[in-house]
Amino acid sequence: MLNLQLPTDPRWVDIASMNLEDILVDHAYCEQKAASSCISLIVRYPNLDKLVDVLTPVVAEEWAHFERVIEQIRKRGFQFEKPRKDMYVVKLSEFIKKGGSKMTQLMEHLLMNALIEARSCERFKLLWKNIADAELQQFYYELMVSEAGHYVNFIDLAKHYHDPAEVDKRWKEWLAHEAKVIKELEIRPDRMH
Repeated sequence: MLNLQLPTDPRWVDIASMNLEDILVDHAYCEQKAASSCISLIVRYPNLDKLVDVLTPVVAEEWAHFERVIEQIRKRGFQFEKPRKDMYVVKLSEFIKKGGSKMTQLMEHLLMNALIEARSCERFKLLWKNIADAELQQFYYELMVSEAGHYVNFIDLAKHYHDPAEVDKRWKEWLAHEAKVIKELEIRPDRMH
């Protein structure tokens, strides 16, 4: 369903499991950024009713996820530290086509968000299936299901506001670029992506 061209390196889940504090802190910031990204789209395109209607509950869900991750951090006696630069998102952002119409820019941002949600969903599935902590297993299962829904929302919105054939064509280019980014990024013990 996610169409990712390159699966996460299987070593990532073992590294993540051994660095739970770092992973949870980075995850909290990922949820915060996801909420902020949706808010930004709503602010930039307030006249697009469907976009506003679809993304408003996503903002609430992403912020609720942020709160739940903070709860997991505190419950384990971990410290919520400063954010780290997310090189995955930086590398994806570089692929956004510059110029073009405002609606083309919307498509680019929706597809980038869809890709981030798809990769997050895949990583949450790995944590759900492999992490030893039973509470976190359930937590990541619930988030996996939610992120899959967000992924679908972004793709559907792109096709609603843009020619579906053009969206499909550009989506394939995004998937190929993302696979290259994943292949080139080092596996970090302190990153969700």
